[in-house]
Order: sequence, then C-alpha cells, then structure tokens
Amino acid sequence: MASAQAPAKPRGLLRLGYRLPIALYRANLGWLLGHRFLLLTHRGRKSGAPRQTVLEVVRYDPARRESAVVSAYGDRADWYQNILASPPIEVQTGRDRYAPRYRLLAPDERLTALSAYRKRYPRAFAAVMRFLGFAYDGTESGLPSLADQVIMVAFRPRESA
Repeated sequence: MASAQAPAKPRGLLRLGYRLPIALYRANLGWLLGHRFLLLTHRGRKSGAPRQTVLEVVRYDPARRESAVVSAYGDRADWYQNILASPPIEVQTGRDRYAPRYRLLAPDERLTALSAYRKRYPRAFAAVMRFLGFAYDGTESGLPSLADQVIMVAFRPRESA
C-alpha cells in the first residue's frame, strides 16, 4: 500500500516549513487553520517522548468529529509508525481538542475521500500527488489506483462510538 517512489523525508528548510504550523498551535492559534489541518500529538516508538506533527485533513466529518489524513510518506512516516506502536495522545483541529481513537480507511473510503478532495482542490491535488511520488495521471479514472496506493487514517474523539 505504501508508495515505493515517495520522496525522501523532509530535511533542512523544507522540514522547517513543515514544522511552522506547530508554532501556531502552540500559540493557541491553530483555530486559524480550521479543520483543514490537525495537530497530532503521539509518542515516539523508540524514545517514548511526545512528538507532534501537523497533517493536512483530506476529509472532515463534523457529525462524527472525524478527520481523515493521508500518510504522505506511506508506511515510512514516523507519525504513522508511532501510532501503530502506541495510541495517539491528542488531536487538535479547529477549536477542537481531544484524546483520539484512530482507524485505517478501507479502499472505498479512501476513494470517496480522495475524489471529494480532488474536486475541492483540483489544481493542487495532482501536483501534490506527483510530488509525493504516487503514480497518478490527474484524472478521475486514475483515482481508484491512487486510492489503492495511499494510507489514510481517520481520527475522532475516543468517546465517540
């Protein structure tokens, strides 16, 4: 399910750019990002220390308070490996903050989420998928293949059934 062509993990200025939104959350300004992003606090699988990652939300369901994200680096993403080893600690999105439960999305859910996301952000979608190394031709007919390649995780409050 992971993409073999995914780019190397970010380093240098790119890594700094990815980490800048964390500063917004730490300054209690994460609400400015709405439900388009979330801050995931998780535990390092080796160190046991708390870690934080900002992830772009591909689908948000306000009724369930559920946010779905794509693991850009597939099964190599540190946050993904960490939540598999130890449950995530906290999610912040919009003005919402909660102890999460997570689930991996099934292929049909991934396809539905990617299709809706592509319709909302058509120009950026294909470019981002190509940058991340996924084999995607930019068309609606190419989405099922893409949905088979990506890992998507949904987070929602633990108390939600």
